[in-house]
Amino acid sequence: MASEKTFNLNAVDDYLKSHLADYEGPLDATKFTGGQSNPTYLLQTPGKSYVLRRKPPGVLLKSAHAVEREFRVQQALSGSRVPVPEMYLLCEDDSVIGSAFYVMEHLPGRGFPEPLMKGDSNTTRAGIVDEMNRVLAALHEVDIDAIGLSDYGPPGNYYERQIARWTQQYRAAETEQIADMDSLISALERSVPADDGQRTLVHGDFRIDNLLFHQNSTCCVGVLDWELSTIGHPYADLAAVIMQWQMPPGKEGRGLAGVDRVNLGLPSDQQFIASYCVRRGLDRIDNFGFYLAFTFFRMAGILQGVYKRALDGNASDPDRARAFGSYVPLFARHGLDALNG
Repeated sequence: MASEKTFNLNAVDDYLKSHLADYEGPLDATKFTGGQSNPTYLLQTPGKSYVLRRKPPGVLLKSAHAVEREFRVQQALSGSRVPVPEMYLLCEDDSVIGSAFYVMEHLPGRGFPEPLMKGDSNTTRAGIVDEMNRVLAALHEVDIDAIGLSDYGPPGNYYERQIARWTQQYRAAETEQIADMDSLISALERSVPADDGQRTLVHGDFRIDNLLFHQNSTCCVGVLDWELSTIGHPYADLAAVIMQWQMPPGKEGRGLAGVDRVNLGLPSDQQFIASYCVRRGLDRIDNFGFYLAFTFFRMAGILQGVYKRALDGNASDPDRARAFGSYVPLFARHGLDALNG
């Protein structure tokens, strides 16, 4: 974490005194590093810690960084089989710190920056990945009507609207023409599967570094970063896990490409997908290459947006964000490869 603060701490302190029960200052804030979406801060008082998550400052792409939606979905999931932090309050008054923000529970837990989980035992690695699988299946079995989220996403074919949305976002952030990205967009538009009737809550960025686990067990204590969540098709979340694993290992790729998974206690892509199918009572998943290609496309669009924010001077982590521009062609190429076999 870094000490950088991009909001008026006194204004937040005053707001919490007026709106949050049992709150007592004085208040200090520390910015979490690494994230590229909505800036997130650890708020500390003498008696308790909180987490504040806000929209980035500056001009933003339309519909991006909707912290209001993040607050709503996590509040709705409280008490479900999908673990989330407790939501304390949502402030939609831009005059307080310049943008909307929410305050939630600070969860103690253990995070893994990449799926290799260096230094852990095979038993721990296997348990963590199986717990990821359990939480993902549980997410897609949530009764969206019962928790009040039936209107959390529009009706219609999820992939058609997502491809249209992310193409629009990509074009708005485009800094140069990338032939593979243009080809991938066209190919995806032609390849959208027929709607199979599955309409579930989807996280939109489900991966190990967006999960927190118990310090002394493999139990997941919190699923974080719900910025891309909506009502959609579950296989996009499943494919997002596999997409990350196809990246090279290390700080940048955060994947498992070329890794001997058997000797590390990690499942193959096929084993992970099979476990998910068992948990959801599915016989199989056809045309998985499309879902995988879609996740590569969407991530390329996200990275392009992060890169554009860096050029515009309002990225959450500017140095890292500027480097992301070079990954857009790589993700586009991987997307084409997935779609073609």
